[in-house]
Amino acid sequence: MKLFILSWKIIRSQTKLPLIIDAGLGQASDATIAMELGCDGVLVNTAIAKAKKPFDMAVAFKNAVIAGRQSFKAGRINKVLKGSPSSPIKGVI
Repeated sequence: MKLFILSWKIIRSQTKLPLIIDAGLGQASDATIAMELGCDGVLVNTAIAKAKKPFDMAVAFKNAVIAGRQSFKAGRINKVLKGSPSSPIKGVI
């Protein structure tokens, strides 16, 4: 997946055309990642066609694409090296 992310960044920087991922998607979470990174869509065949339950896998991919796109549009928070509490600790027993 790291190679995919690097390849996507290179391709995205070279074009303003829609970017559709057509290979390397083996499970629904792969589609979510692609969409979260800003891809415009995915084409899926083998992962669905060869699944034990193709209909269920197709539904999973549909939901993954929707979730990934919504996540991309919502905007990711900044990454940090160290976590910090977001809840107050004052008054905690």
